[in-house]
Formats: sequence, structure tokens, C-alpha cells
Amino acid sequence: MDGMKKKISILGSTGSIGTQAIEVIEKMPGYFDVQALCGGDNISVLKEQIKKINPKIVCTKSEENAKLIRNEFKNIKVLFGDEGLTEVCSDKTNDMILVAVSGKIGLRPTLTAIENKIDIALANKETLVMAGDIVMKRVKEKGVSLLPVDSEHSAIHQCIKNLNEVAGLIITASGGPFRTKSVDEMLKATVEQTLAHPKWHMGKKITIDSATLMNKGLEVIEAHHLFNMPYEKINVVVHPQSIVHSAIEYIDGSVIAQLGFPSMHIPIQYALSYPKRTEGIETKSFDFIKAGRLDFEEPDYAKFPCLKLAYEAGKEGGTYPVCLNAANEEAVFAFLEGRIHLGDIYKITAKMIDEHDNISNPSIDEIFEQDKIIRHKVKSLL
Repeated sequence: MDGMKKKISILGSTGSIGTQAIEVIEKMPGYFDVQALCGGDNISVLKEQIKKINPKIVCTKSEENAKLIRNEFKNIKVLFGDEGLTEVCSDKTNDMILVAVSGKIGLRPTLTAIENKIDIALANKETLVMAGDIVMKRVKEKGVSLLPVDSEHSAIHQCIKNLNEVAGLIITASGGPFRTKSVDEMLKATVEQTLAHPKWHMGKKITIDSATLMNKGLEVIEAHHLFNMPYEKINVVVHPQSIVHSAIEYIDGSVIAQLGFPSMHIPIQYALSYPKRTEGIETKSFDFIKAGRLDFEEPDYAKFPCLKLAYEAGKEGGTYPVCLNAANEEAVFAFLEGRIHLGDIYKITAKMIDEHDNISNPSIDEIFEQDKIIRHKVKSLL
């Protein structure tokens, strides 16, 4: 049975996606062999995961944390930092790497895994937002699979049979905590109010992005690269129940959607076990009667200008999406620290986009350099 197990490593094991991935794995004994767990600063959670999973390799964010793990787990190889992530993603015994780290740190390890012909389960937005053209080109060249973990992209992937027959993509958005609030109420919102997402429990950064709909804009850029779809054929629809996770329209007018109550377990399991489907945590959890009504609305671009800004940056291409991502992320961090208001996130990001000197066909090094420059500008502005 061991020879039949899919060998995987998890980057970001202590985060929201990583912890849920381990729940999926524990529910499916005999299916997976976890080679490596890569966590951040939450050492207590990482230690508990090591006891449950017993991986061969552990990677921490810092050397100090690595020493703490080594002292307690003598028979496990312990790595740290970017070099540790690179080593994990260079291990060709892996069948798949789940990239669930947050931020730009996910890009280089993903490319390393692709170069080593290891399949990717991707839950890191920055990888495709910053370098979608490069990443997808290398995926094709190396003949690897890149499976989306985001619920929206997973839904689209599950619905598509033949891309040539697809007329358009429909990405759903819950509308976040301010869907029914006025612009004035939204602009005056506190951090606590902004973090109170009505449907999903996520990390703080992505929750703030969901409140401004920037998250949906980043997903549009991701979908453009994942499915080779023109921006004009990717539409965002507000769906407050968060039951239809996304849909596709075929050229004959048929629309096919993937449904389920809000849970990341299904898209995580689908990516990890692909192309097979098996029973898991959420099996038989959906009920049409309990789901009740389904509502859909047009996005309010005046209230949520970040969504429009993301479309524009994506269409311009080059390093505009890098600028968008870096500026927005630094502004979100400033908001979480109470240094700016919610509405300032858009103002700061739009200013950086307006002042950006675009590089039309950037290299990976140029992408990281532009990311660094934009972040420095935002910090100086603040």
C-alpha cells in the first residue's frame, strides 16, 4: 500500500490552508505520504503536526525555530528559510507540492518544483499574479500539472472539459462584510469590522482583500493565466450565499457550476487526490433544501474600486500586476496596524499603479526587483 501513496510536501503547513490540508490527509489514511512540513513562526502548531504526520523533513522560517525543532525531534531532518524551501521543492521523490504559503515567498519554490517536474497544488495567489506568464510557460514545458486550490478556480477546473468550447468564466464573490453597507460606512470601518467576513474563515490579509474585493481582482488575474482566458471573458458576480463557487459558460449557452457550502476541504482534497475523487470530510454535506435560495448581483465598482483596478492592471500586463500586488499588500498591512483607513488601501495602490514604469516582459529577477521597489515606495509614502 505504501508504494501506492502519493508523496507530498506542504509549504505553509501551519496556516489556514495547510492545517485544513492535514485534516484532509488524516481523513484519508493510506492515500498520502507527507514527506515534508514547512511552517512559519507558529512552532507549537508545527510541533503538533510533526507528532501527527511524522514527516521526513521539516522546514521553519528561521534558524532559531529550526534549533527548537531539532532539540525535540532528533530523527527528523530540519531546514530553515528560503534555502530550506528550495531543498524541499528539489526533492524529486515528491509527487506533489502543496504551495500554501502566503506572499511572494511562494514564487521561487513553485518554480523550483516545476523545474524538477513535480506537480503543484497551488494556494498562493502571488505566484500567478506576479509571474503568471513565466510560471504557466514552464508548467507546459515541463509537462507538470498545476492544480488550483482556491475554491473559485477549483470550481472552474472541475467544470471545464474542453477549453475550446468555453465562452467565458464566471467567478463568484460573497461581497464581504460591506456588501449591504454604504460607501461611508465602509470607509469608516474598523479593522475588527473588516475582518468579520460573513461566510469564510481565512487569514487576516486575504480577509481584508475580500472586504475590498481586491481578492476577487487577484483571482481574475489568476484565472486569466490558469485557463488562458482573455480578461474580457472573465466576469465577477456577487453571490452572498457563497454556495456557487464559480461557473463556466459554454459556446452553446450552457452554464455549468460547482456548488457546495463554504468549505476549503473539498478544493484542497480535489487538488491533492486529482485525478481521483474519494470520500472525505465534506462527503454528503451539501443539501439543496438547506441551501435554499441563491442570489446574484452585479459588483458595485464605485464601492469596490479595487476590483476595477485589478482588471486594469491585469490587462496592461508586464509588471503592473506585480505593482498592484505589492502596493495592496503593504497597504493592507498598514491598515491592520491601524496606520491608515480602509479607503486608503485603494488610494495608495492606485497611486503606485499610476506612477509605475512598466516592464512589458520581465524576468523573474526583474519581478522581484520591482516588488522590492514598490514596497519601499509605499513604506516611504506611509
